[in-house]
Amino acid sequence: MRRGVLITVLAVVAFAVIVIARLPASWVVPEPPSAFSCAAVDGSIWSGTCAGLVAQGAPVGDLVWDVHALRLLSGKLSVNVVLTRPTGSVRGDFEVGLDKSVTARHVQAEFPLDQDLMSLMPRNLRTLHGNARADIVLAHVAKDVVTQLQGRIELHDLEDRDREVLPLGSYSVTFPGGSGDPTGQLQDLGGPLSVQGTVRLTQDKPGVDLQGYITPRPDAAPALVNQLQFLGSPDSQGRREFGTQLTF
Repeated sequence: MRRGVLITVLAVVAFAVIVIARLPASWVVPEPPSAFSCAAVDGSIWSGTCAGLVAQGAPVGDLVWDVHALRLLSGKLSVNVVLTRPTGSVRGDFEVGLDKSVTARHVQAEFPLDQDLMSLMPRNLRTLHGNARADIVLAHVAKDVVTQLQGRIELHDLEDRDREVLPLGSYSVTFPGGSGDPTGQLQDLGGPLSVQGTVRLTQDKPGVDLQGYITPRPDAAPALVNQLQFLGSPDSQGRREFGTQLTF
C-alpha cells in the first residue's frame, strides 16, 4: 500500500513538473487591454517570446526571455532578457529577490531619447532628444533606490528642442562601482561644451547630484553661451562651476 501511494505521489509530482515546464507562455501573459500585453506569445513561461509588447498603452518592442529555473530554489527569479525594437535594444541578466530587489548584470542597451521615454523624466528635461548607450557590468536596486552601479552610460547628439533646436554635444558617465552612493565621472565626448564633473546617485533622498565645470567651445551657439551666464563669472581658465540636484 505504501509503495502504491509513493508511486502515485511521484507520478503526480512528475506530471506537475512536466506541465509547469511545458506551460505555454500565452496562459500567463495577459492579453489586451491589460496594462501589459503582447500581440503574440510563443514558448513557455521558462523560455518564450512576446511580440508586440505594450506597457501602459505604449509600444515597447519584442521581448525574449529565458528563466534560470534552478535559481528559483534560492528564492530568486533569474532571467535573461532581450528586448528589441526598430530603434534600439536592451539585453542582460536580471535577478529579482523575495524583497523585490533587482540585480542586473551584463546589460547592454542602445535606444533613442524619444518622447515616450522622456515623458518619464522631470519636466525640465523633457525637451531633450538624442541617443543613449549603456554597458552595465552590475547594478542593484532596492526599494526603488540604486545602491550599486558599475558600468558606463553614454549620451550622443543631445539636442534641446524647447523653442529651437539647440545642439548640446555628447557625454559619458563612468561608474567604477564600490560602496556608498554610486558616483560616476562625467565628461564630454565632443561638441560645443567642455564638461568635467561627477554624477552621484543619492540614496537618502533618491535622486541625482551633478557637480562639475563647464566651458563653451568656440563653435558653441550664441544662445547656448548666453544660457551659461546664470552660472556666474568664469574662473581664470574660462570654466564655470555648476551644481544641481534632481529628485525622483
